Amino acid sequence: MDDTVRYTYRLRPGRIAEAALLAEWSRCRWLWNEAVHQQKTGRKPTFGKLSKLLTEARSRNCWLRDGSQNAQQQMLRTYGAALNDSFKVKGRGRPKVKRLKDALPSLEYTRNGFKLVGGRLRLPGKVFVPVVWSRELPSGPSSVRVYRDSLGHWYASFVVKREQAEISAPDLPGIGVDWGVKTTATTTDPAFDLPYLGHRRRCAAELARAQRKMARRRRPQGQPQSKGYLTAKRQAARIAKKAARQNTHDARVWAKTVVTHHSLIAVEDFKPKFLAKSRNMARKAADAAIGACKRELIDSGLRAGRKVVPVPPAYTTMTCSGCGERTNLRLGLGVRIFECTACGYTADRDLNAARTILATAERDRASADDVRHQIASFREDWSHAVRAGNPGPSGPGGNSPGFIHGDR
Repeated sequence: MDDTVRYTYRLRPGRIAEAALLAEWSRCRWLWNEAVHQQKTGRKPTFGKLSKLLTEARSRNCWLRDGSQNAQQQMLRTYGAALNDSFKVKGRGRPKVKRLKDALPSLEYTRNGFKLVGGRLRLPGKVFVPVVWSRELPSGPSSVRVYRDSLGHWYASFVVKREQAEISAPDLPGIGVDWGVKTTATTTDPAFDLPYLGHRRRCAAELARAQRKMARRRRPQGQPQSKGYLTAKRQAARIAKKAARQNTHDARVWAKTVVTHHSLIAVEDFKPKFLAKSRNMARKAADAAIGACKRELIDSGLRAGRKVVPVPPAYTTMTCSGCGERTNLRLGLGVRIFECTACGYTADRDLNAARTILATAERDRASADDVRHQIASFREDWSHAVRAGNPGPSGPGGNSPGFIHGDR
């Protein structure tokens, strides 16, 4: 079975090639802003209307005809997809104007708009860009996205088909994942916990020095910034980028380890924006990179053919994983030990939440609010089995092996 993935490579464009890419980006950005203007006038710009807009604009403006029609069509197609998502997804804003000073260049080409010639990427207008081939492509690319990051580095992201290498999972256990700040990922098996690594915290002092240097060299608004300011700005961006890449690398290594050893992955469907209400918690949450870890775990699990179940976080901390009862009071962040008043079960609050999340996924429940009823009925069935002479549950509290307190 083939899997559609992206392979990203570093580009080394020369001075002429980079100027051509920036010129093409200026044309595509103008088309995007024109589409936003059509949206503000009250007319819903469908892709058919946007295609007519492109045809009329190319017929009137010779400078627009100098660019690639393939890249311009893909820009309008991307705008149409973003507009449709804004109508479907609640809370997602409409596409906005791309400003020159803060919008990063990004160009997309389909199969007819680019070629790979002699290890170089050939774009329309006889633009050749050398590619740093860190690995071979598994198949011929169907499209490519050429973009520049905040450091000024150019990249090419090819869409290719790769044979999906499913990892055999005979009799592998399940695992529950609870997200946090002190420990980024707490699982039902402590051997697979992801500790807080603190890459951004280690770079905080160096980043603060670079930002103070930027503040000293910043000129008043309306004046062009000096080379010293741009150098300090680039240095600050490089430090922040390094910490982000370290978080991404550690998340990928951890996700691959979890996916290899488990067949069922129950993930807390946690929204990191919840922690942004407090400045201190927002800084810690950003340093822990919870969103990146969650995304890497879900993508790796789905790509390997695992069963990945996002579980709503409601009441997972308040529900006892031993008996399924839910406490009446919400636990504060300062309370790190969960104590059940019904059965006397005591455990770390994050570990208890991870076990509750796993039990929710195993019973195919919609929310953690219902898992207590499922666990209670499960224990009643076991008690009937014991009275009938069948082997009963083992472990503390009468739990069956491998359900909640088993080896995970």
